[in-house]
Amino acid sequence: MTAETFEFQVEASRLLRMMVHSIYSNKDVFLRELVSNASDALDKLRIEALRDDSLGADVSDPHIEIETDKDARTLTVRDNGVGMSREEVVGLIGTIAKSGTAEFVRKLEEAQKAGDAGNPAAAEALIGQFGVGFYSAFMVADEVTLLTRRAGESSGTRWISTGEGTYTIETVGDAPQGTSVILRLKPEDADDRLFDYTAPWKIREIVKRYSDFITWPIRLVEAGAEEPGKDADGGSEDAGKPEPEAINSRKALWARPRGEVSDEEYHELYKHISHDWTDPLETIRIQAEGTFEYQALLFLPARPPQGVLSQDRRGVQLYVRRVLIMEECEELVPAYLRFVKGVVDAQDLSLNISREILQQDRHIQLMRRRLAKKVLATLKEMRTARPEKYADFWREFGAVVKEGLINDPDSRDAILAASSFASTHDAEGTTTLQEYAERMKEGQEHIYYLTGPSRSAVESSPHMEAFRDKGLEVLVLTDPVDEVWVDAVPDFQGRKLLSIAKGEAELGTEEDRERAEAERERRREEYAGLLEWMTERLGGEVKEVRLSSRLTVSPACVVSDAEDMTPGLRSMFRAMGQEVPESKRILEINPGHPLITGLRGAHAENASAPGLEGMAELVHGMALLAEGGMPGDPARFTRLMAERLERSL
Repeated sequence: MTAETFEFQVEASRLLRMMVHSIYSNKDVFLRELVSNASDALDKLRIEALRDDSLGADVSDPHIEIETDKDARTLTVRDNGVGMSREEVVGLIGTIAKSGTAEFVRKLEEAQKAGDAGNPAAAEALIGQFGVGFYSAFMVADEVTLLTRRAGESSGTRWISTGEGTYTIETVGDAPQGTSVILRLKPEDADDRLFDYTAPWKIREIVKRYSDFITWPIRLVEAGAEEPGKDADGGSEDAGKPEPEAINSRKALWARPRGEVSDEEYHELYKHISHDWTDPLETIRIQAEGTFEYQALLFLPARPPQGVLSQDRRGVQLYVRRVLIMEECEELVPAYLRFVKGVVDAQDLSLNISREILQQDRHIQLMRRRLAKKVLATLKEMRTARPEKYADFWREFGAVVKEGLINDPDSRDAILAASSFASTHDAEGTTTLQEYAERMKEGQEHIYYLTGPSRSAVESSPHMEAFRDKGLEVLVLTDPVDEVWVDAVPDFQGRKLLSIAKGEAELGTEEDRERAEAERERRREEYAGLLEWMTERLGGEVKEVRLSSRLTVSPACVVSDAEDMTPGLRSMFRAMGQEVPESKRILEINPGHPLITGLRGAHAENASAPGLEGMAELVHGMALLAEGGMPGDPARFTRLMAERLERSL
């Protein structure tokens, strides 16, 4: 079939130019990318062959082969894995990471401006995040050819590009199963020994550094080399044929003693599994023995890899007796730990176990509980022993972990022990609930909290005033999930979690509360007329107007009944398209504020005075604004405010 020529998208052309000139300071990583892709293809073939007996794929000798040709100046990386169809080549290769290209280019340009373009960690993080590692081949090649045939199909596809703006695609009939990537190496690298990718020693070095742990054999072939022990003049008809040399140990890192594995080897395994090219924050080893044996090697990332915080991508690799069964086994990791990456190798599971069976398998459920318990215990230990590392982790993943307080009630205590929260006790750091409980004042019965969109909004809320004056600590909860989990956790060590924006504010000792209630009762008689009048005037907006025990500075605030939804939770449900029943809130006024005492005096003098009704609306509107809300009729509120200011001038 005649080859068709296509033009790269504008953004793809920019991407290729950046790949060639800007991204890596260490060019060697291109081979890591190609070997990693080949390994993934073999993994996928193994899984597809297990699931589909009719696939017709050759799985007799799965391997990766790297061939160097010094005379032709070519380097070939081939595998006999799952391969790609023509449609997959067009969609995955021809359009260059179509879903993420624009964002990748933007971030790479930002890195260049910030001076990070030559920083390997910064550049590789972007590569891993957007999945465009294949194109790193253009750093060392002035032409790249990809020849591939999908397992089970009769014809293959050839893709060729120089990275200069176009590529060609053609259908070929004699392609072997799998994928071959042939690089025509740039001539300028030939004179630099450190970048001579036709030198076998160089290939061995790169594979040892980055890919030694890969479970599939990686074989090196040197084109033109004679087979050892044969005479080129007639020892055998095979004389002169290249002999493959295995160059990776293929040792499963999770099965080797800790003392035999370096941190660098663990980090490279993490990068291979997660496609995140920054080092993991923490490595967790698990060795379970007894009636059901398995080994696990888990990693906590330093930052969220692309897509990991959504519910779409989660799970660890599941092996059975060193054979990969599933790339992302969701059943082994609860959703609130979906950022965890790693390997679990079980001894007693079936090789053809299905997802449906996994969901009911008691061994899987047992492993799931133990893995979650170990991760949470590691987080708790990290907070004490390595607080800076924990702080970095919690900043990135804390909101996800807290989902478990809603979805995994059996692990709630362990999750709370591993969690930390912002608090008025420390303007910079966080606290655990245990530490909060140990600091509670004498006579304090509850753990107080306030939710809101940001720390500054929460700390400036009128609801904080009396608590601040009395030196009572309040948890500052600003993640959207905080609106939900606080209702799912009834108490901590017998102490109820209490929102300071709900119900009556119960502060101090029992004696203090009795004294405050007596004072409020006296004030209620004094303010009875105003409270009744304001409740009537604002009846369409509020459930009740009452005197406040939580305000010391502000004239008014709005609160919810103890069982009502907070405004934040209501907004969250509405954003998800869920119907939320309407419920009115309570307006609390501060009898010690000059505005409120003045309003009481004006009402007592003439309840029907012009403008008095508008003042009730202004007090309510200001209370809504103070908590970050909005009056029901912003235009009317603005007009009333303007009229009042005009009269005062």
